[in-house]
Formats: sequence, C-alpha cells, structure tokens
Amino acid sequence: MNIEEIRRAQRAEGPATVLAIGTATPKNAVYQEEYPDYYFRITNSEHMTDLKEKFKRMCDKSMIRKRYMHLNEELLKENPNMCAYMAPSLDARQDMVVVEVPKLGKVAASAAIKEWGRPKSAITHLIFCTTSGVDMPGADYQLTKLLGLRPSVSRFMMYQQGCFAGGTVLRLAKDLAENNRGARVLVVCSEITAVTFRGPSESHLDSMVGQALFGDGAGALIVGADPDLSVERPIFQVASASQTILPDSEGAIDGHLREAGLTFHLLKDVPGLISKNIERSLSEAFSPLGIDDWNSIFWIAHPGGPAILDQVEQKVGLKAERMRATREVLREYGNMSSACVLFIMDEMRRRSRDEGMATTGEGLDWGVLFGFGPGLTVETVVLRSVPFAG
Repeated sequence: MNIEEIRRAQRAEGPATVLAIGTATPKNAVYQEEYPDYYFRITNSEHMTDLKEKFKRMCDKSMIRKRYMHLNEELLKENPNMCAYMAPSLDARQDMVVVEVPKLGKVAASAAIKEWGRPKSAITHLIFCTTSGVDMPGADYQLTKLLGLRPSVSRFMMYQQGCFAGGTVLRLAKDLAENNRGARVLVVCSEITAVTFRGPSESHLDSMVGQALFGDGAGALIVGADPDLSVERPIFQVASASQTILPDSEGAIDGHLREAGLTFHLLKDVPGLISKNIERSLSEAFSPLGIDDWNSIFWIAHPGGPAILDQVEQKVGLKAERMRATREVLREYGNMSSACVLFIMDEMRRRSRDEGMATTGEGLDWGVLFGFGPGLTVETVVLRSVPFAG
C-alpha cells in the first residue's frame, strides 16, 4: 500500500453531518424586567440612580425576556469582590468556572449522546470551547473524565475565542469528520458569565452592555460523515466553512483577563461593521452554489444583540421570519457567546418539525450559520438541511 492509498483509506466518502444536538442551562433563571433592580442592589450601586436608569434602558432594548446564570445572590454575597467594578477576584472566579464549565458541558453532551443513539465509546474526537476559565489539564480533559469517554479520544481545547467560536467548532469538526473515516466528533461549547460579571461603572458603559446581554449555557453536537442510517439521524450537512477578519475592525471588541476577571469592551460600531461586510461573506460562500437571494436560505446568526440582527436584516433585505429562530434564542436565553448558534440550530430543527416542514432548515435546502466576535472575526458556515425521515 502506497501513501496515496493510505490517504484515501483514511478519508470519509461524504460530507460532515450534524447527527445530534444537546443543550443545557443552569437552573437559576433571571428575568430581564427584574434584573436592573437585582443588579444594582447586589452590587451595592443603588445610589447610582442615573446609571441605573441607563441600565434599565439597555435591558429594555435588549429584546431579552430571560437568561440563565450560575451566579446567584448567595454566591455573590460570598464573593463581594466580584460585585465591584475592578476588585481582585480572579481566584474566586476561576475556582467557580473551572468546575462548573465542564459540568454544564456534560449535561449538554449527555443530551446529544442520548439523541445520537450510539455508545459514547464510538466518540473518536472531542472539541471543547469556552471563554470562561483557563486551567491545565483543561475542560476537555475534565469532560472526558466526567462522561467516561475513552482515554484515547483525540481532544482539542479552545479557550478565549469569544462569540464567533460557535462557527469555529463546526469548521474544525468538519475537517476532522471528513479526514478521518468513521470519526465521530463531540463538540461542546460551555459558557458561564461568572468570569465577566462585575458592578457598574460610570466611565465604562460598554461593560454594562455585556451585563445586560450575556447569559450562561452549553450546547453540544455529534458530527460525523457517512451516517449509519440504521441508527443515526442526520440533521444538517456542513458544506463549507470559512473565517475572516473584517477590515477596519481592529479593537472593535476586546476582552482582557485581569486580576478582576475577564473585562469586556465594545469600542466601535460593531453592528455597523458587521452589516457593512455581511454581503461579501454571503457572496463568497454562496456564489459556488449559484445562490444570491438571501431570503431563499435559512439563517442561524449569532445574536450578539438586537442591533446586529436589525442592521443585518436591513442590509440584505431579509424577511422577518428568516431570523425567527435566532431572535427566539436571544429572547429566551440572552447572548450565550459560542453556545448560541448551537441553541439556534436546535430551535430551528424543532420548529421545522413541529410546523410540518419538509426539511430541518425551515423547509429550505441551504442555509448559513454566522459567528461574530472579537477581532472582528466572522465565521461563515454553509449548511444543507436534511429531509425529515418518514
């Protein structure tokens, strides 16, 4: 056998396919209409009445009904430094998220494995992604132990990528699934805001935007090529995946790990930068398919905030129903960073089935998944939906 024959034998025949989806949130739900009062009380900031009014307006405009958070009143009272704007608190935050991020990831992964229907010993690769906490060995190792995966599972750990990484994990999973015959990749994005929670500051309103938007959640996928249709149920095929840095966007979104935790800054017009460049990303991804009608495809866009969705819709002339699944996830969970697009994928599949549509992508064949985040980095993933069985 020569090298070419070995190479061919190693590769799958068909495209990477999403075979199962699982999601999870902490038990603690916070409702947006009550959040400003809670936030200013727990951070001992009730004297900042003007700032509280501004924060209320941010929460009102967020289009979020509720979020889920590991942090509750009891934990914050035990860790008062986390409630200040910039008090040293990294140790307390790390102690929390290093344990809780893999645990939340386990719940989502277990749901995906159960839906998949095959034994977890068939998982060959693990991609774990989080912006919450850095440790050695990492959350990928901890999850391997928590789930009881094979010690020989090939792990890949992604830290500190931010909101675009829900697209990055699919790009990596595609390459792994298609280049390793028989591979089954467990993808987990687990995000807990305990690393970014902090009190309000007059001089840093952009930090408060994050406090009004971010929530906790974990999403998981099983990705593999050449599905065994006697057990596996394909949901979406991954046709292509690409990443780019938007022009003139340096410093638009910054995050820095400090003694006070992970600080988050919005320094430019992020919705404007994304909407200005969105058509180029769409054209590059879909011109090989001969598609240029953006209402003829389904949309799974990271909901960084309502302004991003509004401006993208306006820029490409999208009908309101195209962003329906995306806005539903923003409303019910907030911005869960990398995990959001996995929740939207699940919401779209569920809604398509419940409404009797022919395919998993709202009855449409082709769709786009967008991840937006620090850099400004955009991940563009082209998905093909799968007809529902029976």
